[in-house]
Amino acid sequence: MSHSTERQKLPRDFYLRDGLEAAEMLLGKILVHDSPDGLTAGRIVELEAYMGENDKGCHAYGGRRTARTEIMYAEGGHAYVYLIYGMYCCMNIIVNRESVPHCIFLRALEPVSGLELMKRRRGTDKLRNLCSGPGKLCIAMGIDKSLYGEDLCGNRLWLEDDGFTPEILRGRRININYAEEAADFDWRFAVKGCKWLSAKI
Repeated sequence: MSHSTERQKLPRDFYLRDGLEAAEMLLGKILVHDSPDGLTAGRIVELEAYMGENDKGCHAYGGRRTARTEIMYAEGGHAYVYLIYGMYCCMNIIVNRESVPHCIFLRALEPVSGLELMKRRRGTDKLRNLCSGPGKLCIAMGIDKSLYGEDLCGNRLWLEDDGFTPEILRGRRININYAEEAADFDWRFAVKGCKWLSAKI
């Protein structure tokens, strides 16, 4: 595993690829949010791929095109943020070309910048607990529903590449037992040896 000090914002073309390919490519990239409270950043260390209308685990399964899922049909490089349990936000990265609703669900980050702000938002000093789950990372990063549809090629929420090349582990996606056979697909990806994951893989 290696990385350089130079960080470059990911261009649109990066996102215009198949969900499974994008998942592996996004692992290790750095998510940055420049909010009114300050700038925070975290390295993506765990994520899941959701592969559109034929994936029973995906919000767009069967062609469900609703007000909530509409952004999934945009071209790659947009944020899909939604609420779970009526209180926690989760973030997905839309990938692939327009009208193909593939998305990458963020499960865990390694905190990189803005740690004091993250700690205040989360109400904890425990670094390993700051971003070790989908809801946790959104709170720590200040990501809420106001970022639904945000263009990841803009200046508010974006991803960067610092040259980090992770060794990748694959496993079953988490908490989608309702998805029948799709619950067994090994479409969860994580950085090998990472201590920041939401759960073992």
